[in-house]
Amino acid sequence: MSEENTISELVYRCYTGQPKYDEIEPGVPKNYKQINTLGQLLEINYKEINVSEQMLRNLIVKRKRKENPYHGIIGFDENVIPATDRAILASHDIIYIGEVGQAKTKLVETIAKNLLSPIPTIHGTLTHDIPITVPKEELIAMLIDQETERTSPEFHISKEGENIIRNNRLDTKIEWIEGMQRYKYVLATPDISIKDLVGQIDAIKIAKKGVEMYDIESYSPGQLLQARHGILCIDELPVLDPRKQVALLSVLQEGKFTTGAYPVIFKPLVKIIATANPIDYTHSGKIIEPLFDRLRSHIETHYPSTFEQEMIIMIQEIKINREKIFLPIFMLKIVARIVHLAREHPDVNQDKGVSVRMSIHSLELLVGEAIRTRALYHDVFAIPRPCDIYSIQQATKFELSEIEDTRENRVNILNALIEESLKQTALEYITDLNQDQKEKLKEEFVANKTFDVAQNLLGDKEDSINYVNRLNKFPTLKHLVDQATEIVKKEQNAFVEEMKKYNVRMDVISLSDNLNGEFIASVTEIVLEGLRWLKPAVVYKKEKGYVTT
Repeated sequence: MSEENTISELVYRCYTGQPKYDEIEPGVPKNYKQINTLGQLLEINYKEINVSEQMLRNLIVKRKRKENPYHGIIGFDENVIPATDRAILASHDIIYIGEVGQAKTKLVETIAKNLLSPIPTIHGTLTHDIPITVPKEELIAMLIDQETERTSPEFHISKEGENIIRNNRLDTKIEWIEGMQRYKYVLATPDISIKDLVGQIDAIKIAKKGVEMYDIESYSPGQLLQARHGILCIDELPVLDPRKQVALLSVLQEGKFTTGAYPVIFKPLVKIIATANPIDYTHSGKIIEPLFDRLRSHIETHYPSTFEQEMIIMIQEIKINREKIFLPIFMLKIVARIVHLAREHPDVNQDKGVSVRMSIHSLELLVGEAIRTRALYHDVFAIPRPCDIYSIQQATKFELSEIEDTRENRVNILNALIEESLKQTALEYITDLNQDQKEKLKEEFVANKTFDVAQNLLGDKEDSINYVNRLNKFPTLKHLVDQATEIVKKEQNAFVEEMKKYNVRMDVISLSDNLNGEFIASVTEIVLEGLRWLKPAVVYKKEKGYVTT
């Protein structure tokens, strides 16, 4: 049998025969890592599975195995996740509608990472060319290096991929590409062009070099083809002007894009998932109606509904050096409360929203402040304290609507939110304080004047003035601090147990035996804050510490 006949038979058998492999996940042979050439791919009669089917089948498998398909997405279990499941099972293109910082694009990334199977592509091709998507007659012609007769301008693989097949034949190197490598993110801005999105035919090349109009060499791929066999996320879709939306719609509906008199037809074989801000989404004409309808599932997102959800997200997302860092749970509560209070404040622009990133970045700043003022100069853990809290001003990420949106007004409102959050959080740690204890506390403060509080005071190091030494002069206060410490430890351990459900690193919230005085110093401050907010107050806060009323 001639080489031509052998190749023809191999291709025909692959295209028409049953697969000769078992799957470890949808569309993925068990031994896929050993399948490295086009010849090996043809030998097993490999069958390509499109993006929608990959997502659907992977979702079904994971749900049946009780696995979480959306690892890292917190607080959406009651509404957004069920809606996303329904959309995927219905093979819908999706648009997520929500304010800034609601994990919309993170959710899309998670889908790409967890619900797309690896695919076999021609090694080195920008458009993730799968060789068996080429019509069999064309593939045979490439493998025996004959000219392919094109009767239409539909492109199946890139010119680069075609040349690789012609040069290497059955030894063409195959690379299995993971889902995240086929994920493309596009932020819709006014300067995004149609060429950026869908690519272009190079008319100059056609005119000057005589490249055939129907030759893919004349085409430069845009973001759509670079996301081929994957997911294209278009963030803030309504920002795209209508002309660009029409071009996108044309590709989605017909797989066809025309530039001037030169048509180019391709199948991006891509899943479109878009996002939108509610203001833009509801504004008439922001999304052209045919595209609005083409995105068949419209899913509304939201901010974390509880402090605990916000805290889990904060710990999951913070980018810090985690060595010798400890985050007391009450400091997490303070930050989470500040952001939640901002989302309810009448002067804060709720149409714009208050991003979860504000809580994440605020927590990062608290760690930085603890390092800057204490851990940088002493061999101690960096443990944030209530007196560090005003360092978060530079992470203020909200706009004002009812009053003038100036930096001064933002800081004033943030400071008020900080005070309210300190009050609500600190009072949780003052329990069963009777009148006798209040009197003893006042006596201790009268005798010792002030309980010094400062960012640069250490917990229990060699300094004569430190928190532990000062507590020894305030026995009633020390008793309250000991009580609060036990409450904090109990809450901290419970939070660690809750975090285990989400497979998040817990080193910075896990208690250890070497936290020493820095932990006591932080607890002392939250107790003093609680005493300040009792009615009537037991202590007042002054510049250098707390004094009796």
